[in-house]
Formats: sequence, structure tokens, C-alpha cells
Amino acid sequence: MARRQILQASPTVLAPVADYFKVLSEVSRLQVLCSLKSGAKNVTEIIEETGLGQANVSKHLKILAQSGLVSRQPHGVSVYYKITDPLIFELCELVCDRLAVRLKEQSQQIKQLDTLRQK
Repeated sequence: MARRQILQASPTVLAPVADYFKVLSEVSRLQVLCSLKSGAKNVTEIIEETGLGQANVSKHLKILAQSGLVSRQPHGVSVYYKITDPLIFELCELVCDRLAVRLKEQSQQIKQLDTLRQK
């Protein structure tokens, strides 16, 4: 979908976009995704890297797999999870960059207010 078309899209078209962002709106899921950035891992490795509990990691992996962001690959007695679309990290970087700009702007506004208050 082209960028211009998204602004004119119907709710039916936008629903999957909203669902995609809902999956990304949970901090623990973002932690799991970041853990998988360096490569496929099993649940134990993800737990060790994130500090999250086993039930929590398993729940979030299930949601990530259902959404198509990660895939499951059985390997012996373990199941390894890996990112299916590395574009997810570009999206996260765009958001982080935008947040950094916004924080810098807010910081400058606070400094200006402090300067005015001190006069």
C-alpha cells in the first residue's frame, strides 16, 4: 500500500495495520524481538537474554508467531524462533529516531522556559 493510499484507506484495510502495531505495542514482545535480532534462539536462550519468565516468553512468542513476525523451527528437542521480516527493526529505528527528535525538541523548550523563569 502506497503512503498516500493509507490516508484514504477504509477501516477494513487499516484493521490489519492496527493489528500489526498492537503486536508491537507490548514491551516484553519488543524485548523478545530484540533478543532474536542476533539470530534464532530457543525459549531458554530468550529467557536468559531478556530476564523474562518462561510463561511470559512463551505467551509472547505465540503471539509473535501467530502474527507472522517470527517463525518456529523444531531442532531436536528444542524449538528455535527467528525473525521472519528484518524490516521490523527498520520500523523500530524510525520510531526511535522520531522519539529522539521529539525529546530533543522538548528539552530545548524546557531550557527556554527555565531561562524565562530565571529572569
